[in-house]
Amino acid sequence: MSELTHFDASGRARMVDVSGKDVTTRIAIASGEIHMLPETLQHIQQGKLKKGDVLAVADVAAVMGAKKTPDLIPMCHPLMLSGIDVAFTELDEICGLKVEVSVKCNGKTGVEMEALTAVTTALLTIYDMCKAVDKGMRITAIQLDEKRGGKSGVWLRES
Repeated sequence: MSELTHFDASGRARMVDVSGKDVTTRIAIASGEIHMLPETLQHIQQGKLKKGDVLAVADVAAVMGAKKTPDLIPMCHPLMLSGIDVAFTELDEICGLKVEVSVKCNGKTGVEMEALTAVTTALLTIYDMCKAVDKGMRITAIQLDEKRGGKSGVWLRES
């Protein structure tokens, strides 16, 4: 296992110095799920919620979440993101939605935190927009699925 890079020799938290790293294309893909009552999923599918189009708002929230990551996670570098793609998949077998976000930049550090923050923000937005009809929704399985670029190259989640 690698050492923790966000701590100096005396154990104090620090922002990692990436000035010596090469600029490469960095991509990260993260996902997460929200489980809900069947009626809640039907409301989302039929656009019957008073707050509007849930998935359209969650899509915008994911983009905003990725862009605001360094404002939320103290040791994250501000990055010039070059692309953010958001996808929603219905999970009929568990009655819910899966959110998958891909984030890309050309930079000296990865975009894993941006992808994870984007997924989380989208899921929280879905919860916020639907909580009037289903307070028991459950957000779960937030994870990094893939990372590309940089010195360490490609990392893929195994199952």
